[in-house]
Amino acid sequence: MIIDDLTRIDTSLIFVDGHWTRPQGGALPVEDPSTGDAIGVIGRGTPADVDAAIAAARAALDGPWGALTATDRGRILTRMSALVLDRAEDLAMLETLDVGKPLDQSRRDSVALARYLEFYGGAADKLMGNTIPYQQGYTAYTLREPHGVCGIIIPWNYPMQILGRAVAAALAAGNAVVLKPAEDASLSALVFAQIAHQAGLPPGALNVVTGLGAEVGAALSAHRGVHHLSFTGSVGTGAGIQRAAAANAVPVTLELGGKSPQIVFDDADLDRAIPVLVGAGMQNAGQTCSAASRVLVQAGVYDEVRRRMSDIFNGLVAGPAPDSHDLGPLVSARQRRLVQDFIDLGTRELTLAAQGRLHPDAAPGGHFVRPTLFADVPPDHALAQQEIFGPVQVMMPFADEAEALRIANGTEYGLVAGIWTRDGARQLRLAGRLNCGQVFINNYGAGGGVELPFGGIGKSGHGREKGFEALYGFTRTKTIAIHHG
Repeated sequence: MIIDDLTRIDTSLIFVDGHWTRPQGGALPVEDPSTGDAIGVIGRGTPADVDAAIAAARAALDGPWGALTATDRGRILTRMSALVLDRAEDLAMLETLDVGKPLDQSRRDSVALARYLEFYGGAADKLMGNTIPYQQGYTAYTLREPHGVCGIIIPWNYPMQILGRAVAAALAAGNAVVLKPAEDASLSALVFAQIAHQAGLPPGALNVVTGLGAEVGAALSAHRGVHHLSFTGSVGTGAGIQRAAAANAVPVTLELGGKSPQIVFDDADLDRAIPVLVGAGMQNAGQTCSAASRVLVQAGVYDEVRRRMSDIFNGLVAGPAPDSHDLGPLVSARQRRLVQDFIDLGTRELTLAAQGRLHPDAAPGGHFVRPTLFADVPPDHALAQQEIFGPVQVMMPFADEAEALRIANGTEYGLVAGIWTRDGARQLRLAGRLNCGQVFINNYGAGGGVELPFGGIGKSGHGREKGFEALYGFTRTKTIAIHHG
């Protein structure tokens, strides 16, 4: 089977204490979203497997992993980066078969994983405390220390990228990790464990327990041996994880959903903006927390933007992921049903502006939907308020800056926003007043930027990933005051 050649491991096993071991719960099927066919299995971990992984992580902190210097930790991560690049093509194809991402996008994700490891490898020995001016006769300073055992739960939409920004940052800070990947996207995490071991990561520093969220994820979230939790995924699951962690007073980083706007003013450079408006909504078939799912356009250019976006949408093609069409399939039959229900609702109640097509090679069993654009959408409509997590965008007109701001801030989410205008004063005014964690002006996403802190407010979560902010989140501050007279 092709995934056996790509992974070079038995994917029915979990990785605990530096060893591949058989989980107590048996196995779960792995499906190719482009065809609906089973292509392998992963291990079904249990709470007992989580117990073993946490014990291994604790032992690693008390042993060889905890004894390493920050420099040594950074060197291991740097070696992991090189090994990821060596296997970048295999990792990309694995991700494409596992989650349905077009192969060219998966290739970018494998390179991004290497870059995260490179960045945090270089940052590991630059995480420093501060000296504090204080009373005469005292020397006061702070230290940055790892939390200890970190439980990290990652989603299925960007497995490799989120491995990089969460696990690499946690390890760089000196934590030991128990990783629970999404049951729909576990293969790259298993290969990641293999690469970590090959790079010399001590046993127990990284443990990977695959399985169901209700079994493995729930056990990890409620475990008294975990000192910090990081979760990326849905609002509902994130709230449940936070409730479970609260019983043990465990801090949690949550990166949840979004309903991110792009705001286009009359003076925008439309030649630059239009491809980005569409691309930021259609990337990964819209299965992106920061997807630009709402496009707000000032009245003076609304018709032109609608026409030009519609022309692009009408030419979009969804097809088998290995062939690198504009879009691949959605990750599962369940996700396809959810997204199609939103499209059906919009078709009944809204103005359908444009719709792409399915490629003739799209298998009937694949989880494909047509990329869809709706126009003249009321800001309070379900498609303008709820996260769809599929290739659907809504267009909304606005009259002036005040109305644009009101619409943009008019959801429960606050992850990302884009502003398109040549007016510098307007850029600064809006950037300061938009309720979100990231604002992009005359761009969207800034190319992914490993260095750029990422996270949201409201139902988009709290805490930050990426950049040095992630390292701060994976550490605790200790204050030391010395009296010397």
